[in-house]
Amino acid sequence: QVQLVESGGGLVQAGGSLRLSCAASGRAGGMGMGWFRQAAGEEREFVAGIAWNGRTTDCLDSVKGRFTVSKDNAKNILYLQMNDLKAEDTGVYYCAADWGAITCGRYFANWGQGTQVTVSS
Repeated sequence: QVQLVESGGGLVQAGGSLRLSCAASGRAGGMGMGWFRQAAGEEREFVAGIAWNGRTTDCLDSVKGRFTVSKDNAKNILYLQMNDLKAEDTGVYYCAADWGAITCGRYFANWGQGTQVTVSS
């Protein structure tokens, strides 16, 4: 069983920064992990992911150059550094984990509860 707990969300002004964290426990060691987000009334979208070997995959053009995914393998914590935040980045951000390669659009079996990010303009 895998447990994923996100933290770091909150309210920030446009142009500001936040760093999200996802603490993984259970059988998450060695899994690829990723960040998704879902705005109200919209579908969930894959932001970025990182494979077990550290290779990152960016899936959302609108955040490229502003968001960076990383992972502390020793602590099994996934991060999402978000800079120059915009109002359209508002949503619930979810952490996910699963075995196998990280590709945009892939299915993840394990999910966290999500953390709310609100960007005021």
